[in-house]
Amino acid sequence: MKEAAKPAFGTVLTSTMAMAEYRDGRWQAHELKPVGPIPLHPAAHVLHYGSECFEGFKAYRGKDGAVSVFRMDKHVERMRQSARQLVLPEPDAAQLATMVREVIRASREQVPEPPGALYLRPMLIGTTPNIGAAATPSSTALLIVLASPVWDYFAGGAKALRIFVEDQKTRTASHLGVVKTGGNYAAALGPTLEARKQYGIDQVLFCPGGAVQETGAANFLLLRDGHVLTRSLDSSFLHGVTRDSLLTMVRDSGWRVEERPFDVAEMLEWVKTGEAALSGTAAVLAGVGTLVTRSGEHRVGNGEIGPVTQSLRKQLVAIQTGEAADTRGWLERV
Repeated sequence: MKEAAKPAFGTVLTSTMAMAEYRDGRWQAHELKPVGPIPLHPAAHVLHYGSECFEGFKAYRGKDGAVSVFRMDKHVERMRQSARQLVLPEPDAAQLATMVREVIRASREQVPEPPGALYLRPMLIGTTPNIGAAATPSSTALLIVLASPVWDYFAGGAKALRIFVEDQKTRTASHLGVVKTGGNYAAALGPTLEARKQYGIDQVLFCPGGAVQETGAANFLLLRDGHVLTRSLDSSFLHGVTRDSLLTMVRDSGWRVEERPFDVAEMLEWVKTGEAALSGTAAVLAGVGTLVTRSGEHRVGNGEIGPVTQSLRKQLVAIQTGEAADTRGWLERV
């Protein structure tokens, strides 16, 4: 009998969330609540001026049944950085980490077996009710942690992605690309849907002026056996934790890692014999099979997911799920 299809990524939430309020100049004690609607004034700052940021990371169930969260410290720090960039009340690192742990513990029975995981979504929103505050930061805020059981991202079988190379439009404002905020994803949605309709692609790789950056929701890497090329970090794109994990892993194995600007011409030359992949929390590492430009299509390698991409994904997933030794202290048992 055929197994029933699993719900789509992020469509199912656990029954418990954590919530803390910022008011009177400080964070109040957090509490666990049933997942449900939150009180929000229609004049809330977030609804008019986009004062919000979020994070996304996973907790995994090991073979021994224990649940561990992957690189939570990096995600907590990135969320604090996003809050600073958006002039939102900065979450207390210890309180946010505690909120995440408590939500995981409350949802322990809902953590799927590998290759599934529990996806964690902390979110921070400005709540000051003032529709005239376009040039004034929100003085009150809500910090909420949600959790979602997610299953194998490639349950239907991994396929090589078709990527449109957008060499004119930018994904976001250059100084806010580093911030994980909903406005950046909304800005990428229109160009992505337009290119999907016109070229039948899966994602858009933003390369304004020919400079390769990232897609709407993932970092971009060029791969060969023993060699990685990816854009050096700056404020124009998100500093992915999965990206950092992969680069750390291959550096430790003696690979040549280049982090520098590169252009579309160099990328197209690379993929004649090399590989390309997208890195992010959801898929970990997804292979690119075709790059589509306005002048035509360019096959990446043989057009299939390359062996280097497959190997690196397998290695990182093994660490995340406890099948391989965690020699870098990336997993925290909860």
